[in-house]
Amino acid sequence: MITVGFTYDLRDDYLALGFSEEESAEFDSRETIDFVTQALEANGYRVEPIGNIKALAAALVAGKRWDLVFNLCEGVKGIGREAQVPALLEAFDVPFVFSSSDIMVLTMNKALAKHVIREAGIPTPSFAVLETVADVQRLDLRFPVFAKPLAEGTGKGISGKSLIQDKAALQQICGEIIDKFKQPALVETYLPGRDLTVGMLGSGPTARVVAVLETLYKEGAEPGSQSYFNKENCEKVLEYVVINDGVAEAAAEIALRSWRALGCVDGGRVDLRCDAQGIPNFLEVNPMAGLHPTHSDLPILAAQVGMNHTQLIGEIMQEALSRYGLKAPKKVSSVGV
Repeated sequence: MITVGFTYDLRDDYLALGFSEEESAEFDSRETIDFVTQALEANGYRVEPIGNIKALAAALVAGKRWDLVFNLCEGVKGIGREAQVPALLEAFDVPFVFSSSDIMVLTMNKALAKHVIREAGIPTPSFAVLETVADVQRLDLRFPVFAKPLAEGTGKGISGKSLIQDKAALQQICGEIIDKFKQPALVETYLPGRDLTVGMLGSGPTARVVAVLETLYKEGAEPGSQSYFNKENCEKVLEYVVINDGVAEAAAEIALRSWRALGCVDGGRVDLRCDAQGIPNFLEVNPMAGLHPTHSDLPILAAQVGMNHTQLIGEIMQEALSRYGLKAPKKVSSVGV
């Protein structure tokens, strides 16, 4: 039986250390960890919980090894925080699920990712990186613009104030982002069209689209963005609908090109938004997407096209094992959430 080590950052642990709800937003709930563990076991794997990077480092130094590590660690410090566990596993020559350390750094820095995307000829909104409030005066983008932290996820640093109409408001919001998150602000030309997320599986030539999901905003939602409030309260204020129209076809093509251009593997999401002409544009990629069956976009869209949580985790594992030349268990369960 294949033994899978499971690395993760448990949200409750960081809340107990004094982290705020927003600071700990990217970390996983105990419920998510339990669901993923159950899915791995249902697919025939033996799961050994490890925990965060400090627990992993101690285990590796002590000589512990696994056939493969299922890594959901977001990390705590630095723009390269999602790369820390992959880099450690690479140093100890332990196979792991999801993208390598270099790809994790590239995709966490949203501006670097957009440079690669733009060089590949893939549409993405014009942007600028503002390291200080004074940089606002040199901004050469047409308003309205959208401002967010350079390297955060789960809507952190995004609110109803992120859609900005003039430089005075932009100075205030960028100042708040830089001060609170200790990182530059990414400012983009605002795209007024449909809000899309594309689920991905595989890597390189085997990469494929699971489905294209459109996010609709219900009463009570902050308008115009996947903000922290909207993400945290998605069951109440957002509606997710799998679409199959011409825009979905264009979004799937752009997402697939983006996934391959950035070198992502196994599974994740590409987030897009349509411009005023209805053309989907790349916003960012999540190479290690949330995996709660009913609260995270990737499992939600998979379920809407008939792939339950157990099957989704099984597909991700199969992709990782194939990359390393390892064989999956013979019997894969289709029973699950």
